Amino acid sequence: MKHGKKYQEAAKLVDRATMYDTAEAISLVKKTATAKFDETVEVHIRTGCDGRHAEQQIRGAVVLPNGTGKTVRVLVFAKGDKVNEAEAAGADHVGGEELIPKIQNEGWLDFDVVVATPDMMGVVGRLGKVLGPKGLMPNPKAGTVTMDVAKAISDIKAGKIEYRLDKANIIHVPVGKTSFDEAKLQENFEALMEAIVKAKPSALKGQYLRSITLATTMGPGVKVNVAKY
Repeated sequence: MKHGKKYQEAAKLVDRATMYDTAEAISLVKKTATAKFDETVEVHIRTGCDGRHAEQQIRGAVVLPNGTGKTVRVLVFAKGDKVNEAEAAGADHVGGEELIPKIQNEGWLDFDVVVATPDMMGVVGRLGKVLGPKGLMPNPKAGTVTMDVAKAISDIKAGKIEYRLDKANIIHVPVGKTSFDEAKLQENFEALMEAIVKAKPSALKGQYLRSITLATTMGPGVKVNVAKY
C-alpha cells in the first residue's frame, strides 16, 4: 500500500520499534494527524483470545467520559409508552414493524446505533441479515436491548461505545477526535482500557493483551506499552 507524502512525513515522527507510554503515544498521535478534517483517534487492541470459542468472546460497552466527538444517530424499536419515552429522551428515529420494509427493501440506514425493548426483538430479529454484518444488531450485553430506553439513549448520546472482537481477535474502537486535548483523550483511553481489562475471559490461558496501537483515521500507528495493563 503506497502512502502519500503527508503520511510518510508523519510516519517519520514514530519509532516503530518503541512501545510508548500512554501520554507520549497520545501526544504523538495528535502530531501525526495531517488530514484537513477532524480525524478520529482509534485504538486497536490485539488479544490472545480465540473468538471461535464462546467463552473467549469479548463484547460490551463503555461510556467515554469525554464522548467520542461524533454526533450519534439513534434508532429505537419500541411500542406503547416506550415510544414517547424514546422520543422524549432524544432518539432520532422511533418505530416498529413499519420500519422493516424501509430497512430491508429501501436500504434505509440513517442511524449509527439501534436500541430495542425486549418485546420488539422478534421484529428486529427479521433484520438480522441487514443489521448483523454492520454490527448494528441490538444486544443485551451492550445495553441496547433494554426496557430503560431513556437511559440507553442518554448513555449513547453521551459517548457510549461498543467493543467486540473481530474475526482476527482484535478490538477496534474510537476514543475521540484529534481536536480533543491530550488530557481528554487520555481519560477516554484509560476508561476504555479499564473496561477491556475487566472483560478478560476467565477461560483464557496465556497472554490477554498482545498489543495496543493508537492511530488517527489517516495516520500511522503508534504502539502503546502493554505492560501497564
